[in-house]
Amino acid sequence: MQQPIQEFRQLVERVRLGEHDAAAELVRLYEPEIRRCIRVRLTDPRLRRVIDSLDVCQSVLANFFVRVSLGEFDLDQPSDLIKLLVAMVRHKVIDQTRRQHAEVRDARRVAGLTDSQFHRLPSGAVTPERIATDRDLLNAVRSRLSEEERFLADQRALGREWPELATELASAPDSLRKKLSRALDRVSRELRIEEPDDE
Repeated sequence: MQQPIQEFRQLVERVRLGEHDAAAELVRLYEPEIRRCIRVRLTDPRLRRVIDSLDVCQSVLANFFVRVSLGEFDLDQPSDLIKLLVAMVRHKVIDQTRRQHAEVRDARRVAGLTDSQFHRLPSGAVTPERIATDRDLLNAVRSRLSEEERFLADQRALGREWPELATELASAPDSLRKKLSRALDRVSRELRIEEPDDE
């Protein structure tokens, strides 16, 4: 899939602004690649019975939409988005596999597990498009950020670059980026948007 760079940047900006049509377009363009990536990583047939690729995909997209709306990611071209989503899928599958092995030590019992063991994954009713435009969710995330973290998220959502913010705040761009990323990790766990990652 080769989307022109300028068109891609406009799409990401529209997603960042919470436009439903842009979120739906992004899902249409990139969900097949995410699902393929999940299937490639779920090589154990016993795990495939209990970890649904659609649920993992929706969880990854929900996490992505919240974070892109709050300015965490710099995405200049489609390959940046693909790399990011593949990394998010990898971490999600690793986390679900670890959880599965921790909960059920006897791999022969995997077939008997139910979906309730993965109750924190989004259901089919929670679409990425809805997550992208769900202002209540974004407000819940923002309310759990400190004043400084909220300032960073707001400024990034306005399109300000890390070097500019670093100069203003007398800090290093990478330090500020990590601060926002860690804050969003924390809040995502609190709101169960994202499973805790052991890595």
